[in-house]
This record gives sequence, structure tokens and C-alpha cells, in this order.
Amino acid sequence: MMTALQNVLVVEDNPQVRMIVKLSLEKVGRLNVRVCSTGEEALEAANTFAPQLILLDVMMPGMDGPAVLKRLRQLPETLGIPVIFLTAKTTADELRELRELGAVDVIAKPFDPMTLHQQIKDIWDGL
Repeated sequence: MMTALQNVLVVEDNPQVRMIVKLSLEKVGRLNVRVCSTGEEALEAANTFAPQLILLDVMMPGMDGPAVLKRLRQLPETLGIPVIFLTAKTTADELRELRELGAVDVIAKPFDPMTLHQQIKDIWDGL
């Protein structure tokens, strides 16, 4: 990517994980972060916050991560926003399926909060 990563939308239903990701990206990574706890919130926030990147939990009640990604890809405003899945589902088949849905990468839970921002920036720099 040509521009530096600044705005990240985080979609995570677990409040503790949401807080850890937000703190990691804001305090350690110096990024602007908006958090959402549901897929529906994420679709709205993707239009108002204008994220450059979306970090998306796979397993959420209601609309799960793959369903959110499909909806994002149907909207012209969000069609090109890169999505990284955040998940505990990390078998080779699961990772392949998530990438086939259109995710640029997958970060496994549990993750290291001190290096999460660098993982995300490395993925961003590789796009």
C-alpha cells in the first residue's frame, strides 16, 4: 500500500479481546481505531469511519465474520477495504477457506498484544 496505515476498524464480540486489540493498536501501534461488537455495527461503521483496514472476528453471534465480509464486498464504498480475520479457527482448511472468502490474511487467537500492531502493519505493507 502506498499510504501509511492510520484507520483500523475492529469487529470483535468479546469485550476483553476488543479492549486488548484497541489498546494494542492505539497505544503501541499509534493507529486510529474504531471498535464494533456486531456485524451490523461494522457495516454502519465501515461507511462512517472510513477505515483503511478491517480486523474482523470470525465467530460472532448473529452475523458472523464471513457474512460481514460478503456484505462488505457487495457495497461499492467498502468493496476495496482489505479485511484480516481474527480467529481461533486455524486449521489449514479453515485458513484456506477464510482466504478464499477474500481476506488478505488471518491472525490467530490468542495473539501477542505487544506485536499485534506490527503483524497488521506488515500485512498492510505487503498489500
